[in-house]
Amino acid sequence: MRKRQLGKSDLFVSEVGLGCMSLGTEEKHALSLVDRAINLGINYLDTADLYDAGVNEELVGKAIKHQRNEIILATKVGNKWKEDKTGWTWDPSKAYIKTAVKDSLKRLQTDYIDLYQLHGGTIEDHIDETIEAFEELKQEGVIRYYGISSIRPNVIKEYLSKSNIVSIMMQYSLLDRRPEEWFSIIKEHNVSVIARGPLAKGLLTKKPLGEKSTSKGYLTYSEAELKSVLSMLEQVDSSHTMTELALQYCLHQDVVGTVIPGASKLKQLIENAEAGSSERLSQQTYEQLQTLTKFDKYAQHR
Repeated sequence: MRKRQLGKSDLFVSEVGLGCMSLGTEEKHALSLVDRAINLGINYLDTADLYDAGVNEELVGKAIKHQRNEIILATKVGNKWKEDKTGWTWDPSKAYIKTAVKDSLKRLQTDYIDLYQLHGGTIEDHIDETIEAFEELKQEGVIRYYGISSIRPNVIKEYLSKSNIVSIMMQYSLLDRRPEEWFSIIKEHNVSVIARGPLAKGLLTKKPLGEKSTSKGYLTYSEAELKSVLSMLEQVDSSHTMTELALQYCLHQDVVGTVIPGASKLKQLIENAEAGSSERLSQQTYEQLQTLTKFDKYAQHR
């Protein structure tokens, strides 16, 4: 598995990581998926305290306990579960972050987190206070680096100008190319993009078109548009499966540090890992994929 440097950090992450949200809560199954991912060369695992109310972190912690030093471990903070677990509230305060990190460390059975990410964010947040919390955690050795998970342009610009983030997690795929508008400025700040949802909820896998759920469309694609574009994408390059096209499309941009498709089944995990290690796309194929898909932009004031 090829690796890339995450921003200006000394973290070198596998080009395909594992988005752990899809692991489920059955322990034996979840642990076997993580173990196989590591055997396939995946060294970047991405979880969050929000997933399954902390159970996901606990499972990841158990899975990597005896090979912690081989893993780049990432988790997220900012969403605070209500006491009755019926939902959560947003809390990016310094006090909450410094309390929540202790809980994550306990669940993950580790004394440090490689990449700690703010799990959202709004322009109304006290951003300076949030940054201060992350910087103090770095100085304390509790986290090595920090980043944000956001698709809000105004929030992204604030963190790029004010903080030492090394990554921005963004939903990015052939069917959601909005992040490309921001790639140049992100790259100028020596920050990497972590691409979540690179397979667009399974629409960009090698599964036959007839087995894909297209009835609700996808983002600004209507059902008819989605069926048409998926059919055309399948005809672009016979030397690559759809999964390979999708992941290699994202990885064609060097600002992308890693793609993190989820996997709830072993077959999906293997397919994703193999796609990440497949042949790079030619410039011609890359440009052809772009001509077939939409390039929408984010709302500017978010």
